[in-house]
Amino acid sequence: MSTVPPDAAAELDAVAVESHDLSAKQARILGYLRENATDRTYFKSRLIADDLDLSAKEVGANMGAVADAATDVDVEKWGYSSGTTWMVTT
Repeated sequence: MSTVPPDAAAELDAVAVESHDLSAKQARILGYLRENATDRTYFKSRLIADDLDLSAKEVGANMGAVADAATDVDVEKWGYSSGTTWMVTT
């Protein structure tokens, strides 16, 4: 669940898209990870997808670009059991 006001989230997304040439989906995923990385370390693609109204396949397909663009969080593919898990650290 998002704790960032919609206007602020949209602004963060716009900055991320401009500065890293991310697509809108990728910027949303990166914003989600930034927002939640302080509370959690492991993220399943399907749970990110549920929260962002995307498919798990869309999350997985875009995570490489997100990992490359992120400078303030480290994103690492962690596991495959019951779907892909990502380890995210700040």
